[in-house]
Amino acid sequence: MTQVDFYILSTDNPSDGSVLACKVAEKAFQAGHRIYIQAESNEAAARLNDLLWTFKQGSFVPHNLVDSPESSAAAAPVLIGHATIPDDQDDVLINLTDGVPASHSRFKRIAEIIHGDEQRRAAARQRYRFYRENGCRLDSHSISA
Repeated sequence: MTQVDFYILSTDNPSDGSVLACKVAEKAFQAGHRIYIQAESNEAAARLNDLLWTFKQGSFVPHNLVDSPESSAAAAPVLIGHATIPDDQDDVLINLTDGVPASHSRFKRIAEIIHGDEQRRAAARQRYRFYRENGCRLDSHSISA
């Protein structure tokens, strides 16, 4: 059964959500997990790829873009993409989109990052209902920026 955690930010700044996604990825990586971060677009994935290098001084989170031409892309413990989730990803999913990822049920854990924008909160409530109706274990966390 998939565990879904909703991280609800008190701000409506999308960059706060990206920083929180980096923090969640760092914590999951340090615990030995493999992480897939689902971004809204190719551009958002590229921004997150850059942010993972700089979000916290002294932090190192080995990562790569799914579409990277580098041969080591699949070997990175943290992958970032925006389209189809690679078949070998099934541990931790960090969802930064407004939809339920098509292959959500194969993941052990899902982190939903929600910032204060009302449209995004409405989409998050719909995902919450979907996950509940599909038997996922749910939890929510209020995060102050």
